Amino acid sequence: MNWLFGSALKSTMVEPERALKGREGYTYAVPTTHTVLGTPLRGPHPDGTRTLVVGMGCFWGAERIFWQLPGVVVTSVGYQGGYTPYPTYEEVCTGLTGHAEVVEVAYDPAVVSDADVLRTFWESHDPTQGYRQGNDRGTQYRSVVYTTTPEQAAAAEETLAAYQDRLTAAGYGQITTEVRTTAEAGPYYYAEDYHQQYLDKNPNGYCGIGGTGVSCPRPLDA
Repeated sequence: MNWLFGSALKSTMVEPERALKGREGYTYAVPTTHTVLGTPLRGPHPDGTRTLVVGMGCFWGAERIFWQLPGVVVTSVGYQGGYTPYPTYEEVCTGLTGHAEVVEVAYDPAVVSDADVLRTFWESHDPTQGYRQGNDRGTQYRSVVYTTTPEQAAAAEETLAAYQDRLTAAGYGQITTEVRTTAEAGPYYYAEDYHQQYLDKNPNGYCGIGGTGVSCPRPLDA
């Protein structure tokens, strides 16, 4: 994705006082329904549904991974973790908003556990690359996990530690993933309509997702 904005990409996080000012609301209409799952994109979700926000590079391919995961109620793509309110995609790509490209995953914990959602996250990208993912370079492509419950936060730390052991043994460096609560990360802003379920609308479109090939241990094989 970043080849469109290559000259503007940033390799260091913007300082809050230098971030773009943004605006008070969306400049575009956010769709109401997930094109694959047929569920409400912005809720309401069934009772008991949990949400987790992850960033793992280009959000097009990342979203497809999660909408295919059994137990997922709905997914959407958006921007979070920065400073600019209601940013546009073009603004995020300048590196001057501080936001990451992220996927909000809503799921039924009776079908898929916090740990299994997180293992899917770890195994589906390389979390050691800092402000890049593969050929996509810039702070918006950083690896992030934004949690919404104490249980998720604990599972994020536990799976990170377990995966670091596996990655170290395989010759990889330190995990650079930003792990915070959604309260710490700030508001989640939905991306433009054409980004939502992009690879359903464009089956041959750019994906950009590639894991390390290293599995994240389950409790019994840790």
